[in-house]
Amino acid sequence: MITTLETNGLRSLHFGTPAVQGAMSLERPDDIVLEYVQQMMMWLLFREAQGHVVQLGLGAASLTKFCYRRLPEMRVTAVELDPEVIEFCRSQFALPEDDERLTVLNMDAIEFVGDFERRRSVDVLQVDLYDAQAHEPVLSSEAFYKACARCLTPEGIMTVNLYCDWPEHAGHIRQIEACFEAVAWLPVVHDSNIVAIAFKRSPSVDFDQLRERAAQIQLALGLPAQTWVDGLLAWMMGELDMPEQASYCAP
Repeated sequence: MITTLETNGLRSLHFGTPAVQGAMSLERPDDIVLEYVQQMMMWLLFREAQGHVVQLGLGAASLTKFCYRRLPEMRVTAVELDPEVIEFCRSQFALPEDDERLTVLNMDAIEFVGDFERRRSVDVLQVDLYDAQAHEPVLSSEAFYKACARCLTPEGIMTVNLYCDWPEHAGHIRQIEACFEAVAWLPVVHDSNIVAIAFKRSPSVDFDQLRERAAQIQLALGLPAQTWVDGLLAWMMGELDMPEQASYCAP
């Protein structure tokens, strides 16, 4: 059963449990209000907002709406298994109807990434796949992440939300590392969310340039991009060990 809860100007989405599947500001419905969802946009530090971005898992449509409204040079595809979630997002969470830039597909994410015709067709992949209990990702295996990598263009990037019980984050990260040339992650936020970023091809990282890019992102899009650079720098400096060893990390 899909329900909503409204408090302090926010509308949240629930699949019959207290677990929050997404949230929207009633005053600014196209903004991203949850920190971990904002972090799913950290690929902007490494590439221009052009090409094809795909969300696996619609949630409350925060990423889909933001990319569609705020990144006009991108084509946006969202993949959602439950047709009721799609209809709920359109009626309660201001998800626009499909057009030449926006496509919402009612299908299984594994079928989407497993389709041979979609190989090398996606520039950015955002993965946030959970069931009602939200104990751990519903699709997380080397086979799944290999299929994700095959969907990406040679310079493609994937961001993935890893929300699960401690210390299972590390196992998911190792699966991603087996399929991508480079993987990094940010410190824990909220209860137990870790957002990882995976590169099909290892990037050349200059943190001065990342700072400049972050300032541009914050000015243009209102996203806290400097905090992403702080988190990536902490990772690069070895301050973020594998998650089961990193319970000391502050959000």
